[in-house]
Amino acid sequence: MADLDANPPYFHPGYIISRTRGPQRPLVQLPRGWFRALDGPTYGHFDVGPQDHDLTVGHAGPPQGQRLVLSGRVLDSDGRGVPNALLEIWQANAAGRYIDKADPAFMPIDPNFTGAGRCLTDAQGNYRFVTIKPAAYAGPKGTMFRPAHIHFSLFGRTLSERLITQCYFDGDPLIEHDPIIDAIPDPRGRQRLVAVFDRDATPLTSGGDTSALSYTWDIVLRGDRATPMLEH
Repeated sequence: MADLDANPPYFHPGYIISRTRGPQRPLVQLPRGWFRALDGPTYGHFDVGPQDHDLTVGHAGPPQGQRLVLSGRVLDSDGRGVPNALLEIWQANAAGRYIDKADPAFMPIDPNFTGAGRCLTDAQGNYRFVTIKPAAYAGPKGTMFRPAHIHFSLFGRTLSERLITQCYFDGDPLIEHDPIIDAIPDPRGRQRLVAVFDRDATPLTSGGDTSALSYTWDIVLRGDRATPMLEH
């Protein structure tokens, strides 16, 4: 897991939802080995398919918005790639709308974009998603718009080995106003959540994936360069 000092606390004044989502009582300790014995993950009822990483396919037409390729590696504390890790992502569409009942529905749904995907890392820990860039959307009353971001869930070999984090995009002026990323105490930890534009991986021709902007973002599971994770 990521170093605790890099992670946001359960409660942060500017992160309004943490007032109700954070535990109010001491955590309950389950018997050792009980949860680890359960097989995981349980996202979907089928094996990961060859197109599950591509959020722009599987509908009647292409989704609205700027296409992007987000890729990187899942690394351990020694910089070694972590193979066969399951990554799940979910995000808003190009208008800032989630396919979720909890979304306030201020913005329109894109019928050609569900906003969820998954993939397995390869033998070197590499992952790759094809999607569209999510839009910023209004935060809770009295807060600034949330910057564009993609939610990540990482699974190990069992259900107990799950980590949750978010990825932002380099150059977004809303990042410095975001109460969620501001909850991370160390500024260096905040920077580890920002994907970097990869000009060399963004071809200047059109057609297929080549019409997409490329961003790179590595996820470090532990150590002094660990990616901040949400405690849950």
